[in-house]
Amino acid sequence: MANCHNLFQDYHSEISIGSKKNERMKNSKECLRTRIRKWFKENQPEYIPYFYIQGSYKMKNGIRTSEDICDLDDGIYFFRAPDVTASTLKEWVRQAVDGYTNTAAENRKKCIRSIFSKDYEIDHPVYCKEDGKEYQIAVNGVGFEDSDPKAMVNWFIGKKDKEGRLVRIVKYLKGWANQQSFKMPSGLALTILASNAKDQIVLNERDDITLRDIAKEIKNELNRAFKCIVPAIPNDDLLEKYANKEKFLDALDKFIEDADTAIRGTNQKDASNKWRKHLGERFPIGEDKEESKSYGAAAAAAGAITSYPFGHE
Repeated sequence: MANCHNLFQDYHSEISIGSKKNERMKNSKECLRTRIRKWFKENQPEYIPYFYIQGSYKMKNGIRTSEDICDLDDGIYFFRAPDVTASTLKEWVRQAVDGYTNTAAENRKKCIRSIFSKDYEIDHPVYCKEDGKEYQIAVNGVGFEDSDPKAMVNWFIGKKDKEGRLVRIVKYLKGWANQQSFKMPSGLALTILASNAKDQIVLNERDDITLRDIAKEIKNELNRAFKCIVPAIPNDDLLEKYANKEKFLDALDKFIEDADTAIRGTNQKDASNKWRKHLGERFPIGEDKEESKSYGAAAAAAGAITSYPFGHE
């Protein structure tokens, strides 16, 4: 059958954040932290900011989009009871970072965003934490809501396998989402869906088969109940207000169908073109050669073998 595992390894390298961009992001993060500390010391000294990297960057499953954009979430924590509104506290952070980039800082609903044009974005969600109470995130127009991003990160770390397969699968799903013409579920939703699906299958040594199997399990679970519960406070449903349910399920069906066809085929180039329909031009073109089907390989592709040790054929 058409084994595209090596092509997925190349694709993973292509969509991952490179060392140079990663170094620029880390430097910008530190400069923004210095700027924020200085602003609060001079303007609101009773508020002392602490920082914690969170989200996809912390979980190591972030990607570069097709426009070569990626992001870093650097949470700001104030360990005290707030005596101003959530919007005011976020506005202070916006003032602290504004002017660092050529593009004005954005005061978004749940974070302050610094935009490094055509390169990356750094988001600063803002939290308060009182002794004996939950972490609370500042939300424009709402106030302070219970939220524990550290618990979410720890949950995902507990799901990861030592070979890094789950992390790669999440990144492939984000790459697929990036190619769609409509608003897809968030990267966090895809991370949770894939992590839950991983618990229901045996991970294959091949990434193409594992991606197909996890996509199928995601579809099965969403058919049972179209929801995605955050496994940490506030335990909200990330799909509760999602408006493109039918489009998403249809795209998922087509992805699974072509994944099946690619895996069952015998020509790597033909198989790679099936994957490229959904993952885009960054997915490499395979070799135009026929591959033989052994019983073990064919059965594994069909989903008949899920319990052999890695490497069995």
